[in-house]
Amino acid sequence: MKKYVCKICGYIYDPATGDPDHGIAPGTAFEDLPADWTCPLCGVGKEDFEEE
Repeated sequence: MKKYVCKICGYIYDPATGDPDHGIAPGTAFEDLPADWTCPLCGVGKEDFEEE
């Protein structure tokens, strides 16, 4: 699965680890994240991420 990087702060969303602190299980593809998911570091939406 592809990793995605936040264009604002550089946070990398890795589907292999997910975002367990925010209820996103490991193995969750970026495309499958809820529409209201935000960057855990800076709070921007999925639209501010790009494929790494």
